[in-house]
Amino acid sequence: MEIIDFIGWAGSALLVWSLLQSRLLRLRALNLVGCLVLIGFNAAVGVWPMVGLNVVLAVINVWYLWRMLATRHDDKVYQVVEVRTDDAFLHHVLRNHHDDIRRFNPGFGTEILAHPDTAAFLVVNEDEVAGVVVFHAAGDGVAQVDLDYVVDRYRDLTPGEFVFRRSGYFTDRGCRAVVTPPGMRSPYYGRLGFQPRGDSYVLELAR
Repeated sequence: MEIIDFIGWAGSALLVWSLLQSRLLRLRALNLVGCLVLIGFNAAVGVWPMVGLNVVLAVINVWYLWRMLATRHDDKVYQVVEVRTDDAFLHHVLRNHHDDIRRFNPGFGTEILAHPDTAAFLVVNEDEVAGVVVFHAAGDGVAQVDLDYVVDRYRDLTPGEFVFRRSGYFTDRGCRAVVTPPGMRSPYYGRLGFQPRGDSYVLELAR
């Protein structure tokens, strides 16, 4: 196989692989790389209609990537909705993502929702749930995070930050510090001002 043929097959494989991704950011990034490879390949062999097609697809991918990255911290795009701990839709989301929740939040159990000082929040993008945050007031001014879960499609975008950026959710309940669950996979708290403490992260809230 000549090197040019290998490049063409590699670009096609990247496009197929990108469509198998469930994470939106990763899908667009891989698809863009595949398009760029195929632009070079088709230009080299003179298949200009395919060059044009992949140029258009590359521009579309760049647009969506820019939009996702530009709005990842925008609270006009991601809204936080506080729900009752016995809310039927909350329990539906927890059941539907049970196995994935256990992977990233191995210590979480729904029994904490019966705790009288527990609060639950859905982070939504338009009408689509992007994440769930559950915490309870553990005493001594500590808000113990029980669940910080992001659905797979939004996992590269960390929408849970929209709960932690608003200290009123915690200070209104008499909390002065937020402590994350120990042993969480792929924590992102360092970017939000949390400090590592053992297997957890701690955020001291302004008085």
